[in-house]
Amino acid sequence: MSLLKVKQLGIRSALVLAVFAIGALAVVPLAAARIERQAAAATTIQVKGGEFFFRLSSRTAKPGKATFVFKNIGHVSHDFKINGKRTPLIGPGKTAKLVVTLEKGRYPFLCTVPGHAAAGMKGMFTVR
Repeated sequence: MSLLKVKQLGIRSALVLAVFAIGALAVVPLAAARIERQAAAATTIQVKGGEFFFRLSSRTAKPGKATFVFKNIGHVSHDFKINGKRTPLIGPGKTAKLVVTLEKGRYPFLCTVPGHAAAGMKGMFTVR
């Protein structure tokens, strides 16, 4: 093979490599933007509960992952249940997190301790 052909192959290989590198760099910002959108879609709802009520920082959210941070501000143990998942039973002054994925719709929430929901520890959460 002549020296000219070797140089042409070297230049061609370098150009192909450069095109792939530029293409890969163009994809990185797109992936980062997608991760940021997913993080922004996550919702955190602060829940305070006591005898016999729940106060939520919001009763609505967009579809996706929601984290309910439940703080028992009462004097007896309580839990928080929504969409088939519940926190452990927690004592006064304690906090528990519950992560659920919610689609559009309405979701009842409640305390599962016998008699607590009937006494007022229940409500409706809406995903739109």
